[in-house]
Amino acid sequence: MQITKIQRGESVEVRIAGRLDGYWAEHLGTGLAEVVREGGHQIRVNLSEVSFLSSAGIRVLVQVFKQLRAIDGSLAVCHPSQHVSEVLKLAGLHGLLVSADDATPTVVSAAPSAVRRVERETVALDVFPLAGDGQMTCRAIGDPSRLDGCRFAADDLRTQAADFPRASMALGLGALGKDFDDCRQRFGEFLWIAGAAVYLPTDGTNVPDYLISGGTGLPDLKVLYGLTCEGPWRYLARFQATRKDTPVTLSALVDGCLEIAGTDMAAIAMVAESSGLVGAALKQSPVAAASAAAPFGYPEVQQWLSFTPERAYPKTVVLAAGVSARTETGAVRPLLRPFGATAFPIGHMHAAAFSYRPMRKGHVDLAETVRGLFETESPQTLLHLLHDDRERVGAGQSEFIQGACWIGPIGAVDGALRP
Repeated sequence: MQITKIQRGESVEVRIAGRLDGYWAEHLGTGLAEVVREGGHQIRVNLSEVSFLSSAGIRVLVQVFKQLRAIDGSLAVCHPSQHVSEVLKLAGLHGLLVSADDATPTVVSAAPSAVRRVERETVALDVFPLAGDGQMTCRAIGDPSRLDGCRFAADDLRTQAADFPRASMALGLGALGKDFDDCRQRFGEFLWIAGAAVYLPTDGTNVPDYLISGGTGLPDLKVLYGLTCEGPWRYLARFQATRKDTPVTLSALVDGCLEIAGTDMAAIAMVAESSGLVGAALKQSPVAAASAAAPFGYPEVQQWLSFTPERAYPKTVVLAAGVSARTETGAVRPLLRPFGATAFPIGHMHAAAFSYRPMRKGHVDLAETVRGLFETESPQTLLHLLHDDRERVGAGQSEFIQGACWIGPIGAVDGALRP
């Protein structure tokens, strides 16, 4: 089977020649996925030279058809051979998949246009204003110093519903459960964003768990310490790498978001295609440890923390959120680390990885996008993103291809919340 791609205005024509059977269906799926990753959301599949079409080939066409329709794109079969046309009629899919004429598919776009563009050497960001007004407030929750020696106890427990009910975003160490005793063996990295909470249990399963709330409160989210941001998301920035062979580093992306925010500190939520993540996660719950050197002392660190020895989870969709700053930040400074090789920007960001799925172009809603991820996929991992600066063997920092960032300028920083 041969696959040829031709750009025709806003659409991409994919010409197939040969047999589209069980063996070649996988190759077609890979080829169409590449078109979608490159931004081709209006696809015409020319099957005039296909001599055989099996159910495996039909399944690939229907899968991509559904993916693109969900993001206001389209897939249509054009010029089907007689055999293809007969098979699609027998399957009851001719009317769904076959284009009625040779016109270019209509591009659906009801979204506003970007109002400005921010460019860096490796990334370009198209900026859309959002309806929110004002700036966010960033707060520290709990006492992060108790992580040294893993000395957390029941008195340290916070709940999302009671302690930060109006949060737009939160991250730190926490678990999903009914009380401290229920969670004590499972506390790990968590992320709360747009009504969804995801965390990585430290009970040995290494399988992320999550809950989506119907409103804003989630009483089952129990927190030991972390950061919250309250207030409106002011900007949406759609970004992409300026060169296909040069992914966007996390520090470059954060730097662009801070320029868009117009403040020295900002909250950032992101859904993006990953080129590889660099990070760490707790392997054991930080409650009542026997060793004062836990979790960072050597050699204890090997039992307490897992690290990505190289960039991990490429070609996935990443949901990430956190706080970034380009100056000293007062009360929350102990929770922030450099994103890259330079002293600034600094921040704290957690990221969950999902199987790849295409994303609607232009203006997209944060809550709708987040909910769509959890309703169709399960997270593969949750990491605290770090810069691995080890000489010679360090993995560097996380990198991305394209995606969307929601940005909330931070105007105030408060200290730790106490009971």
